[in-house]
Amino acid sequence: MTKLSVNINKIATLRNARGGNTPNLVQAAIDIQEYGAQGITIHPRPDERHIRYQDALDLKPIVKTEYNIEGNPIQKFMDLVIEIQPTQVTLVPDSIDAITSNAGWDTKNNQSYLREIVGEFHRHNIRTSIFMDPNLELIEYAANTGTDRIELYTEAYANQYALGDKDCAEPYVNAAKLASKLGLGINAGHDLSLENLNYFAKEVPNLLEVSIGHALICESLYLGLENVISMYLRKLK
Repeated sequence: MTKLSVNINKIATLRNARGGNTPNLVQAAIDIQEYGAQGITIHPRPDERHIRYQDALDLKPIVKTEYNIEGNPIQKFMDLVIEIQPTQVTLVPDSIDAITSNAGWDTKNNQSYLREIVGEFHRHNIRTSIFMDPNLELIEYAANTGTDRIELYTEAYANQYALGDKDCAEPYVNAAKLASKLGLGINAGHDLSLENLNYFAKEVPNLLEVSIGHALICESLYLGLENVISMYLRKLK
């Protein structure tokens, strides 16, 4: 079954809006795992507007499932990841002022750079994943970096699915088939939700993990967190 990793950035955003420690990010991560999620994802940014670098350290001893840290591999980020030794690091090419991730890597023009970054994380036995658009040429170049996995950037899929486009998964199906042929594991994330996840998970082969935060937290405001985790897991079966 495809694993569900819950991105808890939005919980940190809510906490930071009032200061203090409510909601408690660490307790939320503990509860999310107890409710059945198979991973915790965070995406610290340099301005620490949601997840703080200290949060990443505080979460280390309590994440007993998979710990996935996403981010642009600037030196400060790399140092943090190497210190924590998470299960996985996901490399995302977001600029400092990006509201949210909005593009995958150009693995052709960043080939040597990514190979160096991936190699550094591998020296510390950290699994790597590269955030990618479903571009077949760039997936081939991604394989040449030595990365273990790619994470398919699914915003375009979500937008088209909402419009009723039943062919919207096709680029991702083709991308997943090629990635598997090249020996890459396949993750996915960004704007996946209760509305569109089941179709995506059924259509895209060899999907190892989805990372979902914004939609899941928003839906939880209405449905309750434990209930939503169970609903997501049923969608993935």
